[in-house]
Amino acid sequence: MSVVRVDERGRMTLPKSLGLRETRVVIIPAGSFFVVVPIPEKPLEAAEGWLSSDLERKQLKGLAERAAREDALKRARRRRHL
Repeated sequence: MSVVRVDERGRMTLPKSLGLRETRVVIIPAGSFFVVVPIPEKPLEAAEGWLSSDLERKQLKGLAERAAREDALKRARRRRHL
């Protein structure tokens, strides 16, 4: 676990000891903290052994986009933006 500082522009610098140099990550806000998940260089190859599906990549992408769209609409309605 590391403590990092956030500057006035909202940027944070991660310590080298985390081993995330030149790596893309997903930052997930989880209440009062963030979860940092590294993205493998080739995600399809990394997920090949443990993520199986009968659907094609195009179908999975369509499902994910539809779910994201529905989630965005629900949030907008809940916040009374629509």
